[in-house]
Amino acid sequence: MPFVGKNELSLRLQIYKIMLKIAFPCLIIIAIAMFFLCVGVIFGHRHTFRSQHIGHSKAMRRRGIHCVQSMDAMERRQAASPLKVKERER
Repeated sequence: MPFVGKNELSLRLQIYKIMLKIAFPCLIIIAIAMFFLCVGVIFGHRHTFRSQHIGHSKAMRRRGIHCVQSMDAMERRQAASPLKVKERER
């Protein structure tokens, strides 16, 4: 680092002091937010997500739409041989 004059050094120190005055409150706010987030996750209600499978949806069942695995199993049961699947006409 090249030689820095006394005025430049004091200016840099002033800038660092201002940055620290801004950075510390920001870090405290972030720490408080993270604390409340952790408390909410750990002690919050145990919400369960509904099943994301297509076959478990009443609306999809009414439309006749099933899971791909279920449809494949139904096709295999209807075929003459368990390994032979009827191909659909397009």
